[in-house]
Amino acid sequence: MPADPTEISIDNSAVVLIDHQPWVAFMLQIDHTLMLNNVTTLARAAKAVGVPTVLTTVAAKGTSPLADPIFTQISDVFPEITPIDRTTTAAWSDPNLRDAVAATGRRKLVMAGLSTEVCLAQTVLGALKDGYEVFFVSECSGGLTPEAHEDGKTRMIQAGARPVSVSVLISEWTPVVTSPERAKLMNVMLETGGSVSLAMQYVMAQTDAGIPRTSPE
Repeated sequence: MPADPTEISIDNSAVVLIDHQPWVAFMLQIDHTLMLNNVTTLARAAKAVGVPTVLTTVAAKGTSPLADPIFTQISDVFPEITPIDRTTTAAWSDPNLRDAVAATGRRKLVMAGLSTEVCLAQTVLGALKDGYEVFFVSECSGGLTPEAHEDGKTRMIQAGARPVSVSVLISEWTPVVTSPERAKLMNVMLETGGSVSLAMQYVMAQTDAGIPRTSPE
């Protein structure tokens, strides 16, 4: 049995975060707090275990009130990375993005984009046509309508991309639960992992208190 039998691994994948910018986010039908938490967790998880990451924006380099930079929650995780800015919603048409992805040396791409049916779908479809294997994280995106979000996901799946969640990524990146890499990701989940964080806090509280938990009679 191989040491890492999972389909997506730390060593074979790269992350592409597409256009997570405040202005467009306002227009999307999505729980903004949940989406922001999910993409922050994804960014922090990739950084923690060293998965190569590419950042993109569209028309972010303006002057107030036109400037629309990438979420600070992402830029704070990757201060060393300058997002690839462009003027088209079709990110994959930008040679700078294609070159940045090629430079990672990875053929499996984990993509998350702000708008499911526009920037995410267009980028995913472009990468598929160029022979990349693509997984998309739709819990980090939203549509102008719920139907647009679902239609965008269906279109990507029909083209050969596969949906994946942040929690699945963490499990596949670190299948060995005793590994140092899993410990790093558990620290990330503890801080921004939503319901997983709550469960971890509860278990840790009982351990710290030395209280064995039993079901009430």
